[in-house]
Amino acid sequence: MSENATRCLVCGTDLGARPEPKAAKKVEKSVQATRMPEITLSLPAALGIIAVALVVAGAGVFFALRSRTPEAFVEAATSTPTLTPTVTQPATATPIPTDIPTLTPQPPFSYTVGPGETCSLIAFNFQVSVNSIIILNNLPSTCPISEGQVLQIPYPTPTPLPLPTNTLPPVDATREACQKVVVTVNENDTLSSISLNYAVSMEAIKEFNGLTTDNVFIGQSLIVPLCKRAATPGPTPTATIPPPYPAPNLLLPADGAAFTLANDVVTLQWASVGTLRDGEAYQVTIEDVTSDQPRRLTDYVTDTKYIVPTTFRPKDNVAHILRWWITPVRQAGTDDQGQPIWVSSGATSDKRVFTWVGVVVEGTPSQ
Repeated sequence: MSENATRCLVCGTDLGARPEPKAAKKVEKSVQATRMPEITLSLPAALGIIAVALVVAGAGVFFALRSRTPEAFVEAATSTPTLTPTVTQPATATPIPTDIPTLTPQPPFSYTVGPGETCSLIAFNFQVSVNSIIILNNLPSTCPISEGQVLQIPYPTPTPLPLPTNTLPPVDATREACQKVVVTVNENDTLSSISLNYAVSMEAIKEFNGLTTDNVFIGQSLIVPLCKRAATPGPTPTATIPPPYPAPNLLLPADGAAFTLANDVVTLQWASVGTLRDGEAYQVTIEDVTSDQPRRLTDYVTDTKYIVPTTFRPKDNVAHILRWWITPVRQAGTDDQGQPIWVSSGATSDKRVFTWVGVVVEGTPSQ
């Protein structure tokens, strides 16, 4: 059967019939409820009404609480400050002090005043002060005492020694760092000539040796502080005086050698101390220690050997002991007669002796 048919071909039923519309409408009206009136608000108006309601509610709560417990409200409304945590510093380790031994004072001792003794004399003898005796014995300031009087004398207070240290005081450190040379004063040497020879002031030499005067004596050892040398005026501060020469090493003759009539010539030899400069020489000193009359020969050469003149040979058949030594010297000027003035420029050699027996020999060998 077609979907658009209006009548059934089998039973003859009219398919296009529809229920009465009016009756249906009546049924629908009989079951429909009464509707409420609708109010339409915009979104901003709705938010404003809500905000006003909240403000009114909050004001009501505020006044209700204030009227009941005002003290509690004030206390609750007061803000409590937040405490800042305090940072605790770690404890600093305290160094343990080193125990330093302390001196236990000794009680005073009794002393009987002797004849003619005074407070100052007693204080000096016992190394104490006069004031300590006056205070301990309750004496007047003039300290009147008499013979036989018994006094209480305090023990002297020992002076504590300074603690040992590896660091020298500045003065001692400067003194130790100074280059020095020890000089033995020879004949004709003076403090002035030594000062001129080493270009070190006399005051510096006196200070290093604890001298109070300018006097020196033969054989005296002096410390010459080379660090106190005066610089040469000019573009360079180099000192004109070279370092002092070491003591010459004596070679020949051997110490204690004997010479007889057969030895017409005696030659002295020593090792060189270095290249001598202009105005420098070796001072040769020979003395006869057995002669009744003082006999000494002093000569100056630039070579490292010296032939003893025959004029210095003994004039009898007795063995004479001759002592000799060598000293490096430097010419420091000339005297009134134009003769050179020699001063020591180094250490003196050891002294040797030899014996010589003979008579005067004609002629003198050339040097």
